[in-house]
Parts: sequence; structure tokens; C-alpha cells
Amino acid sequence: MNFDDTPQEAEFRAAARAWIGANAPRQYEDELRKSSLGRTQLKNANILEVAKAWQKKKADAGWACLHWPKEYGGRGSSPIERVIWQQEEGPFGQLSRMFIIGHGMCGPTMMAFAREEHKRTYLPPLASGEKVWCQLFSEPAGGSDVAGLRTRAEKDGDDWVINGQKIWTSGAHYSDYGILLTRTDPTVPKHKGLTMFFLDMKSPGVEVRPIKQASGASDFNEVYFTNVRIPDHQRLGEVGDGWNVSLTTLMNERSAIGAAVSTGFPELFEYCSSLMLDDGPAIEDRAVRSKLANWAVKASGLRYTSMRAISALSRGERPGPENSIGKLVAGTMIQDVATYALDLQGASGVVSGEDGELAGRFQAMLLRAPGTRVEGGTDEIMRNIIAERVLGLPGDIRVDKDVPFNKIPTKGRG
Repeated sequence: MNFDDTPQEAEFRAAARAWIGANAPRQYEDELRKSSLGRTQLKNANILEVAKAWQKKKADAGWACLHWPKEYGGRGSSPIERVIWQQEEGPFGQLSRMFIIGHGMCGPTMMAFAREEHKRTYLPPLASGEKVWCQLFSEPAGGSDVAGLRTRAEKDGDDWVINGQKIWTSGAHYSDYGILLTRTDPTVPKHKGLTMFFLDMKSPGVEVRPIKQASGASDFNEVYFTNVRIPDHQRLGEVGDGWNVSLTTLMNERSAIGAAVSTGFPELFEYCSSLMLDDGPAIEDRAVRSKLANWAVKASGLRYTSMRAISALSRGERPGPENSIGKLVAGTMIQDVATYALDLQGASGVVSGEDGELAGRFQAMLLRAPGTRVEGGTDEIMRNIIAERVLGLPGDIRVDKDVPFNKIPTKGRG
């Protein structure tokens, strides 16, 4: 691995640092720096509005979606320059998380499969944050099996009529557009009868119902489709080829999420450095130090694994499975870290709000952690990907692989 910038990378870093220093919304820096997984919020401002304003400022100056082509609202930068920007953006990058699905998943899928006129119409407002996109894949009966979906799309003239339900759709309640995976042919095996579309989330027949989470927030939703009409020109890829289209989305999803997963370790170390236990400072307690040392090793391993991916990008190579590994390890780690932090806090761990800022911070981490281990691929799916595609181990037995979808037994069919 090479940790040093090339002269060109150093020049880019200096320019990015200077622009961020002159333009970032510094009034929110402290709150954003203290935010953590499950708790990115601003006390006196709407975070979506702040995020949109910051994204628009970046877009106007040519710093939005750096790796996208210029004609679609990007800068045409190299992958390593995108990484450098993320490093320099620091806490203000928390605002970019409002667009992670659109920028990291929907945008690349549109670039790969949408018509050229649609790319030029829809991608620049997506890059600038003026329009927000969501991803409509998961369904109540499908679990982790994306290809098990039941939302139907039936051709009617030049339109497709959509009926069905999606669930766990992050950001659907404030999204303007979405990409939608449907079943267009139930008489063929499940992976072969799918078709992808994009649609306006304000279309007649689309109903979004936010889901109340254990933390009290509502970040994701149920979405119902009742006779929703989508014109055929908004189809992404060929009819019946939706699975191949969705793989573009899923690969980008795992990359975007895997690269952004927090571990919670910096927050725990900071907390233990100031916490007083009955017999002295927590940081001097042997049991606490042993726990911190174990997590420090894991955090260091994740950091250097990420550096390996960055080094590959710098050489113009495609990184390996680093982000899948990162998501798998970090997802479990943050849950363990948050649990231990609440154990250290004792009774104060139930307190949140102004009098329990740290307590509320770790509460939010713990309540959000299970979702991190599910979204973008469960722990089990991550292990399967690493086992099959990296280690070359035999794949899972899939007894329904070649069975027509409408012949697959379900509980409701007796």
C-alpha cells in the first residue's frame, strides 16, 4: 500500500481543502462532528434542507458527484479524487448521507441503463441534491431474497401498470423519484421474470407509509402501488432482464454502504477517556482497556483494509471485496461497542436529551445497529459473497433456482 499522494493528488487535495474551508456551513460543524450512526440531526435546522443547500453549493462549484461525467452533473474526476474529497469533507460529509442512495445506487443504474435524454434530464438535479431518489427493492415476503419479489408490472398499451408493496425503503417519504424492480413474467424462474423502471414518487397510486423505529425516528417506509402507471420509456434495460440491471444497483449499494459504515470506536474511546468509575478513571481500568484494545485492533484492521482499496483506486485498479468485509465486521462491532458503552453508563444509559447527550448517542447507535447489519445485504449474504466470490467455495444449494416463480410453493397455497 502507498499512503502518499501523488503530486496530482496532492494538488487536488489542496484545492478541495481550500474550497471546503471557505464554503462549508461551519455553524453546523460541531453538531455534525458529534453525530453518530442513527443520530445525525441538527437542533435548530432541518437537516434535509441544510444537506440540499450544501449539495447545491458543491454542484455549482463543480464539487458534486466528482466521479460522474460532467454532462450528468459531475466533475469527471478519478475514483481516488473522490476518496480524497471524502477525506477532506470530514464532518460535512454527514450531510451527503441524505443522498447516499441516489448518488451511490440510483445514479449509477440510470447511467448504465437509462435513455440518453433521461440521463441528461434526471441526473444533474440528482447530483446537485435538488431531487432525492430512493430504491424500491425489498418486499415483506421476500426477506433477503430480492428475486422473490411479488410486485407485478403488466403491460397496457405504452404503459405498465404496477400493483404491489415494497418495504424498508429508506427516504421514500422525502424522495422525488425512485428505481423500482418488478415482476413482469411469473411463468419463468424467479431471476428471469423481472423488469426495472424508474418513476415519479408523486405518481397517482403511490402511497408512502413511514415505519416508526425503536429509536423513535422514521427513516424508512412501506410503499404501496395501486394501479400506478409508468410509461415504457422509463424502463431500465430489457423486459425480463431486471435481475442483471439490479446487480448494478446492488453492487453499488454494497460499495456505498460498506465504505460508510461506522464502528463506534472513536466515540467509545472518547467517552472512556473522560468517564469516572467507582475506583477511578475508566481508561485506567484493566478490563476497560482490554476491551478498548480489542476494538482498536479491529478498527485499525478496517482502516488499513480500506486503505488497500484506496491504493487500488489510486493505481487505476478495481478494489476487491474490502467493502463487503468492512460492512460485515463494522456492523457487528458497532452493536457490541454501543452495548458496552451502555453497560458502563449504568442507569444513566436510559437517559437521553439535553441531560444525557452521551447516553442518547449510544442509545441511538444500539437501536440503529441491527438495521446496519441488514441493509445492503445481511451478515449471512455478506459471508456468502465472500465465501463464493472471493474464496471460491461451493455456492449454497438453491432448490428453486430453475422453478417457474408461480410454481414455487408458498404457505398461502397449502
